[in-house]
Amino acid sequence: MKRSTKYVALDVHQAMTVVAVREENGRIIARTVLPTEEQAIVEFFRAMRGSIHVTFEEGTQAQWLYNLLVNRVDRVLVCDRRGEKRHGSKGDQADADHLSELLRLGSLRAVYHGSPHLSTLKELTRTYQNVVEDSTRVMLRLKALFRARGIKAPGQRVYHPRNRGEWLAKLTEEGVRFRAQVLYAQLDGLRELRPKAKAVMVAEARKDPAWKVLRTIPHLGPVRVALILATMRTPWRFRTKRNLWAYCGLAVVTHSSSDFVQVDGQVVRRKRAPMTRGLNRNYNRELKDVFKAAATAAIGRPGPLRDYYQARVDDGMREELARLTLTRKLVAVTLRLWKKGQPYDPEKLTVQA
Repeated sequence: MKRSTKYVALDVHQAMTVVAVREENGRIIARTVLPTEEQAIVEFFRAMRGSIHVTFEEGTQAQWLYNLLVNRVDRVLVCDRRGEKRHGSKGDQADADHLSELLRLGSLRAVYHGSPHLSTLKELTRTYQNVVEDSTRVMLRLKALFRARGIKAPGQRVYHPRNRGEWLAKLTEEGVRFRAQVLYAQLDGLRELRPKAKAVMVAEARKDPAWKVLRTIPHLGPVRVALILATMRTPWRFRTKRNLWAYCGLAVVTHSSSDFVQVDGQVVRRKRAPMTRGLNRNYNRELKDVFKAAATAAIGRPGPLRDYYQARVDDGMREELARLTLTRKLVAVTLRLWKKGQPYDPEKLTVQA
């Protein structure tokens, strides 16, 4: 291949990857199908010359592919195409061709895959979250098992080891009793793993320089700070607090139309306010849960954050909007302190973050 700028799109699947290579003028110069294996992909790009720009969609193999190619090509862009309207027929080769054209035009929305030094923390947080989710699922199945047979099981007594004989005796069917014993065994194993997963995750998060800064913020405990570090990775991804609000699902979506009119020969903007359509729906679920939980905890305990929330309510703001405002304030404070490297100061809470 000649030395020119090339735009390469990969349509990645478990077994095979479809490739489309496009030049600056928009002409496709190569199409091929490769095994989704390290050696085959590296050999393909090793034979290319010139400036190479690569893109592929966010998916299971995205992080692996990014780490594989980031030091071998000029640019790697992992894109997010959720919500886009698709027209016409769909196929692997057609998808790769279209993706390469969008890359050439600069019309793709990038997904952050940097900060490789935090990859270990990312995996440890996923491990902890999986253990918590599995524990919750087993506990819900246990209660559903008793509830389905008209046995009331309020509170936490049904899970405690000392009361299991009493609860198992209420199950008269042999198969149901065996199922309950299996669920109890699963719950015991997960409860034993949970503190170990938490300890390893927190120990890894403590190595980050931002740990001491974020831990000074009220209601951001060790687990929440570890999740923030693993999810955000770096505060410099977000230019302002509004960018982070959208990433956390806290940005207000507005719709407007016919914004301009002509008055006395001059084009002026209409004075009517844009219509709101709730919060944005494309966001990071983990980060939103962390900050919402921190805001809820702040409302229930005395302190400057609760006073900030109560002042909004006293001014006539609805409680749910005041809670949203407090959550956005926590997000803004976190971003600012992380960038500045300064500890939390309650005296500066009223200052715009």
